[in-house]
Amino acid sequence: MTDALVRQTILFRGEVQGVGFRYTALQVSAGFLVAGFVRNLPNGQVEMVVEGKRESVDAFVNALAFRMRTHIHETTIESAAPTGEFDAFNIRR
Repeated sequence: MTDALVRQTILFRGEVQGVGFRYTALQVSAGFLVAGFVRNLPNGQVEMVVEGKRESVDAFVNALAFRMRTHIHETTIESAAPTGEFDAFNIRR
């Protein structure tokens, strides 16, 4: 069922800080019906939490991964029940 709402927490590892990763995520998110946030973590990873319809979330994550493919060395995705707490996608500090 593609209309099901999903929540994914994604950790990106590699050369993902200092390369415009968060701003690229924000820019790419504008093309999809998703909500959530992206932020740098103290350990050098980037964390992204995204909610939306499965099809939109998957397409957004794939588009971002393609755009940042030269910087991402490893990705971990955890799925959970959506909370509906977000009304937009933004950058957290």
